[in-house]
Amino acid sequence: MTLRERAGLSALVMVSAFALALAFPRTDWDGTAWIALVPLMALALGRPPRAALGWGWLFGTVFFLVLLRWLDWTFRVYSAIPWPLTWGPILALAAYCGLYAGAFAAALAWIARRRSPAWALLAAPFLWVAGEWLRSRLLGGFPWGTLGYSQHLRLAVIQVAELGGVHAVSFVLVAVNAALAGCLTLPWRRAVAGVALGGALLAGALAFGAARLGEVPRPGEFTVAVVQPAIEQPLKFDPGHAATTLGIQLLLTRRAGEDHPALIVWPETSVPGLLRREPALLRALTGLAGSLRTALLVGAVDAEGQSQPRVRNTAFLLTERGIAGRYDKIHLVPFGEFVPLSSVIGFVRGWAEFIAELEPGSSAVVFPGPPAPFGVVICYEGIFPELVREFVKGGARVMVNMTNDAWFGRTSGPWQHLAMYPFRAVEHRTALVRAANTGVSAFIAPTGEVIRRMGLFERGVLTERLPLRAGATLYTRLGEWLAWLSLAVSAAALAAARGGRRG
Repeated sequence: MTLRERAGLSALVMVSAFALALAFPRTDWDGTAWIALVPLMALALGRPPRAALGWGWLFGTVFFLVLLRWLDWTFRVYSAIPWPLTWGPILALAAYCGLYAGAFAAALAWIARRRSPAWALLAAPFLWVAGEWLRSRLLGGFPWGTLGYSQHLRLAVIQVAELGGVHAVSFVLVAVNAALAGCLTLPWRRAVAGVALGGALLAGALAFGAARLGEVPRPGEFTVAVVQPAIEQPLKFDPGHAATTLGIQLLLTRRAGEDHPALIVWPETSVPGLLRREPALLRALTGLAGSLRTALLVGAVDAEGQSQPRVRNTAFLLTERGIAGRYDKIHLVPFGEFVPLSSVIGFVRGWAEFIAELEPGSSAVVFPGPPAPFGVVICYEGIFPELVREFVKGGARVMVNMTNDAWFGRTSGPWQHLAMYPFRAVEHRTALVRAANTGVSAFIAPTGEVIRRMGLFERGVLTERLPLRAGATLYTRLGEWLAWLSLAVSAAALAAARGGRRG
């Protein structure tokens, strides 16, 4: 391959990766996700596995670098790392995540060489889903950028998440990309067969989505309100601003109480103090709950012990009688709420003010209500489908997400975060309530539709009447069955390629 040819292919791979990143918020050019993998697949089918690994790694790294570009704002504002070195950690994260795209391309090339390109394209959706699922679990997991999330606005497409989670949407997307790649690489008869197979899968998904969306929605059964105080991150834990922070949230809560909701939700770590160690603060909030005759769900930092206190990120349910329940965040954010391998790289704590050392919770607590049994996922936890499923399996009939995305400013980060929650709603056909400090707060219907939302750095209250979950979906019952099936099929395809001959 000449230098000119290599440069041309590199440009093609990087442009297609850039286009895929634009399928996600805030650009939301979701149509590009249906074609962006075609160049990589076509390239991998005609290259040795090692070369395909390199092209796939380049594709994945560029994709994640563009997708996660908003992290530069966080590092510039809240870390001691000077620009442009702020791009160092982002590039490292992008390169790690890009390895999965590289492995996907290498696997395609391996199967194509040992069996045939047609077999490789047939295995492509399984290979991709297996890689996505592994990325969501290994080293603590980082499922950001899962392909299916690009379709969060396409309600007819995402209804299949009820069957196999967000990976079911990824599966359909990759199948369509594979069918199009077959048009460029396969003999016409096989290409036509591939298009027919991909088209049938897409048609089936859309038909299922249309049928589910055409059902009569359940009427609202309870009223809930969320408070969005829009407190800038530097002021959030400033002792000199604590009275103002509390005053803003009390005022908004009283306004929310005028609609007589069964539950009022504050964002993550919204209480300016250690709730259980400040009796006056606790009395003020329980008194407010009593005067409004409603329950308050508030986020707070909690500490146990004196000399070396165990600090947790906690959601407290308050009534007029005091603390009625608590949930401690289980899945902590690496390099945000704890430092992996802290004995080796603990020195990074001094690099950024957003790095803490918290103690994880141990169980998925389902609050008994009011208004009905509900589960709470705090911030980052909501992007892990299997964790949300634990709450639903435990009896939750509605899900709440409390978060603080103020760390990400007015970037695309908060919008990308929000885009994952319609899938949590569809996966279990449950309404989802989202309270965010600086936005984006929202109510999401069981169909995945964002009914109402409040934009970034708007201050106010949202109130909505929502239905309660009535039954169990296939995903609720079987969980990540599609991911496990994809792992099995991928392993079988690779094993068959190892022992097979090209044909």
